[in-house]
Amino acid sequence: MKVVAFNGSARKNGNTQHLIDHVLAELRAQGIETESVSLAGKNMRGCMACLKCFTHQDKRCTVDLDFLNECVEKMLEADAIILGSPTYFANVSSEMKALIDRAGMVSKANGDMLARKVGAGVVAVRRGGAQQVFNALNAFFLIGQMVVVGSSYWNVGFGLNQGDVENDAEGVQTMQTLGRNMAWLLKKLHA
Repeated sequence: MKVVAFNGSARKNGNTQHLIDHVLAELRAQGIETESVSLAGKNMRGCMACLKCFTHQDKRCTVDLDFLNECVEKMLEADAIILGSPTYFANVSSEMKALIDRAGMVSKANGDMLARKVGAGVVAVRRGGAQQVFNALNAFFLIGQMVVVGSSYWNVGFGLNQGDVENDAEGVQTMQTLGRNMAWLLKKLHA
């Protein structure tokens, strides 16, 4: 079993990555392979709405000039997908939005190719707006017919400066529980 996590932060090792790392540590402790992919500094633009993915149906975005198709391949290879984003003006980062829009369109164009994979969103926030980010991440999973894993609270950690989320004991515990819940579900699905 494999879980791939996408960090939509512009900072490679910021608070979003800290939170993702707590989830991945729990998964690895359960013997599940993990991979973390940072979107920081990657060339990835939004969907052009050309709809050629519906014509070609090759499980790829027709616009093959950036990092998106590598992400889609990683999603296809994985049993579970984690999407992590900081909160930017009460929404996901532009990097994460590009991933959601384009990977979601490719999935739809190819018969919901991510259906029944497991998904979970992770949100880093300074103070407010996290619920909209959490909803946006979960909407990607739900419209793609994926199975969404929950935790003991919303999958959110609070912090401003790099590493501040480590001081949010409840946020850290929520991520650890999320990792254990995802491992449990994956084992049930692959028994």
